[in-house]
Amino acid sequence: MDYRIEKDTLGEVKVPIDKLWGAQTERSRSNFKIGHEASMPFDVIEAFAILKKAAAHANCDLGVLSSDKRDLIETVCNEILDKKLNSQFPLVIWQTGSGTQSNMNVNEVIANRAQILSERKIGQDESILKANDDVNKSQSSNDTFPTAMHIAAYTVLVKNTIPALEQLLENFNKKAAKFNPIIKIGRTHLMDATPLTLGQEFSGYATLIEKGLHTLNTSLVNLSEIALGGTAVGTGLNAPKDYDVKVAQYISKFTGLPFKTAENKFEALSAHNALVESHAALKQLAISLNKIANDIRMMASGPRSGIGELLLPENEPGSSIMPGKVNPTQCEALTMVCAQVMGNDVAITIGATQGHYELNVFKPLIIANFLESARLLGDACNSFNEHCVKGIQPNEKRIKELVHNSLMLVTALNTKIGYYKAAEIAQTAHKNGTTLKEEAIRLGYVKSEDFDLWVNPEDMI
Repeated sequence: MDYRIEKDTLGEVKVPIDKLWGAQTERSRSNFKIGHEASMPFDVIEAFAILKKAAAHANCDLGVLSSDKRDLIETVCNEILDKKLNSQFPLVIWQTGSGTQSNMNVNEVIANRAQILSERKIGQDESILKANDDVNKSQSSNDTFPTAMHIAAYTVLVKNTIPALEQLLENFNKKAAKFNPIIKIGRTHLMDATPLTLGQEFSGYATLIEKGLHTLNTSLVNLSEIALGGTAVGTGLNAPKDYDVKVAQYISKFTGLPFKTAENKFEALSAHNALVESHAALKQLAISLNKIANDIRMMASGPRSGIGELLLPENEPGSSIMPGKVNPTQCEALTMVCAQVMGNDVAITIGATQGHYELNVFKPLIIANFLESARLLGDACNSFNEHCVKGIQPNEKRIKELVHNSLMLVTALNTKIGYYKAAEIAQTAHKNGTTLKEEAIRLGYVKSEDFDLWVNPEDMI
């Protein structure tokens, strides 16, 4: 392989001649061979392209960058956003905790690509753009990386996760309305309880999702604040006056999302509580979705030796040895995703504790786990909705059988004959394998016509 020589403050480095990155990227590539498949999420790289373009415009407006350089930076950033330069970002998550090398990776690629666009040779002709002085003007990795974190996180939530949850919520609401006339047995402690309707049960699932969505949407307010303009420690050193406000306006313009400059840059660099808050909402949703998926697969258990109240879509064969077996695979996939999100929350929590003095140094870990959770949860909700929820059907024959066979219908007799006599009826029926009505009459506590009048599932919901 042919190489060219690149230089940084530590000296010379060999860089593959066909690559656009420079010395700092190459040093990171050599020094952090940790998890070769754990590349920095491209959402972060795209966020960097947006903020670098915004910074160039803001710097030009404020008279510290020429319009020619602004236009070159914008051109390359647009190429990054069009995914034309994907192979130029080789760095992994496990690098410096400030994300400095990924910031420089973007700076170097923009500067060297501008060199080619200007028909100059990288490393030989005078640089048309300098990675640090031009592309990184008015910036520090300490404020660009947290800004990229917020842009990437906010974007994936509003474009992937939230729409998927909204679609799932819509279908649970539809099922709740459709299933409302169907009376089924309730269960507490996994044991028979008093009746409710299948629609009421599904309305509980819809409300769990609705409340989680509300929490997630509320968290976007703090996530919309960006650190750019704080530079190294939050003071804004080397950034022109009003740069922070102007660059946030450009980021908002380029994304169509309501980003604004953080009121306190010291907090924005040293802590990541906005991401902790938003991911806590994702964890809340994961907990809720885990409950929903488990309920559905248990109600669908069988088809003949389980509960069998629900019929799920038969999407694929379930066994390589048992012919005809079909499993609740969408429920299993969703619950695995939920487990991953809960695990990611632990990593983010620990990462958020590493804000010492003026800088948190677990930034790559925090954003990588956040983006994985947001994308996984969105994708899993889409899959669960499309391949499971939409096709759920009630097994009404089995539901009626279980309702009328339940001993807990005896609860309706509490106000008529008292708790203790009602308990005696239930326990005797269970022991003898008889019905509640048979034992109520045999024990002399209830007449036949009164039992039929009082123990009516439709009156108990």
